[in-house]
Amino acid sequence: MIVRIMGEGQWKLDDAHFAELNGLDDELLAEMEAGDEDGFRRTLGALLDAVRRLGEPLPDDALEPSELILPASEASLEEVRELLSDDGLIPG
Repeated sequence: MIVRIMGEGQWKLDDAHFAELNGLDDELLAEMEAGDEDGFRRTLGALLDAVRRLGEPLPDDALEPSELILPASEASLEEVRELLSDDGLIPG
């Protein structure tokens, strides 16, 4: 799967990592619903770090269709709320 982090670029991740990312997404959604700003910051950072750690960055000149689009690390809780579906940032 191809994941875009807004403002940073794209990473190619093996589908086997989906469960780990989805777990972090579920945690992020719960923290947002609870209004836990500190937890939100921590988990958003962990989610983005997981993509960077597990994925292979695509060259800057590559423009592949992204299956997932994640917010930048400095995105506010409100900005991320606007990106959410009922399933969170990661469907499924």
